[in-house]
Amino acid sequence: MSFALFTDSCSNLPNALRKDLDIQVLPCSYSMDGEQKLFTGDLDTFDFHTYYDRLRQGSLVSTSLVNTQEFLDLFRPALEAGQDLLYVGLSSGVSGTFHAAQLAAQELREQFPNRVIRLVDSHSAGCGVGILTCKGADLRNEGKSAGEAGDILEKINLLDYFTVDDLKHLYRTGRLSAAGALLGSVLNIKPLLRGDESGHIAACGKCRGRKKAIRELVARYTAEHDPGQLDRVAISHGDCLEEAQELAQMVQEVAKPKHLFIVPHEPFTGAHVGPGMLALFFFGKGLAVRA
Repeated sequence: MSFALFTDSCSNLPNALRKDLDIQVLPCSYSMDGEQKLFTGDLDTFDFHTYYDRLRQGSLVSTSLVNTQEFLDLFRPALEAGQDLLYVGLSSGVSGTFHAAQLAAQELREQFPNRVIRLVDSHSAGCGVGILTCKGADLRNEGKSAGEAGDILEKINLLDYFTVDDLKHLYRTGRLSAAGALLGSVLNIKPLLRGDESGHIAACGKCRGRKKAIRELVARYTAEHDPGQLDRVAISHGDCLEEAQELAQMVQEVAKPKHLFIVPHEPFTGAHVGPGMLALFFFGKGLAVRA
């Protein structure tokens, strides 16, 4: 049985891939220095260099929750057309957007009792949401129902590791203490971070210098990737394309995925990690652990 597949613009997917897999995207809004902006997920028109350069210059970004009505407007046409639906969303640990989707689903289930509305909390952000949604499209193509696909996605061990170039953005958004931010700046300490079992950002290591941090990303991939789940691996960057390309080459030397894409990190969560962020997303061995 076919179903409608949804995600939000934080999924960080290339336009051509979204269209090819028939994935519908809910826009997310943010403001930069008080100017409201809407990010539709269109990476072709996202001027990432200007965005991250403004962050370097001290511009402040605040994000807005997607409200329940926006989800109702997104989901209802598919249900009215007689389709079930599957939504894969940004981690509930970093945003209230998934809760808004849950409220919308609760209301719509009462209106469309014969339809399946399945929501999956990715416990990730950026391309983590994206590659999990793509897996949902693969399962749909294999003939899985929305419910079956959702059950499978929740068991996948989605891993995301990243490092940042400047710790001040993590400090500003409450991810790091002032003392830790100062120490890192003085000693050139680059943290290794990940999305943890509860969907929050957690530190999992630290490296002296940028080159060592990138090598540590590769080491995590080497140790933890699932050789049977290499359809898609993704890398996102905060305006550091050359380093992203270097990371991609190193990853492919370890275990070459069928598809590896490099994208600028989307602006919605990009404000938390800042320019110079470099992230690697892949499926790991074993089953997902959820807190």
